[in-house]
Amino acid sequence: MDSSSDDLPLGAAPPGSQRLRERLTAALEPLEIQVEDDSALHAGHAGAQEGGHYRVHIVSAQFVGLPPLARHRLVYAALGDLKRLGVHALSIDARLPP
Repeated sequence: MDSSSDDLPLGAAPPGSQRLRERLTAALEPLEIQVEDDSALHAGHAGAQEGGHYRVHIVSAQFVGLPPLARHRLVYAALGDLKRLGVHALSIDARLPP
């Protein structure tokens, strides 16, 4: 579930979260995906000036047969240039389907 800011409609994803979700969905066809914007938890530290802090939970059949590091590489490849997306930090939980 996405954190939402005060100026967004109830349940709407912040713009950064939505961009991440769109790229991951297009590339990895997830069975399950959650993108959370944790930027507010990091306000005030130097890295917060460079972009947001996000947490991704994703389940995809494309991860079958891949070790965790390879799954993370697929996620990074799907997102492309994180700096252009406004991402400073990304936590990834990439899982296999049940």
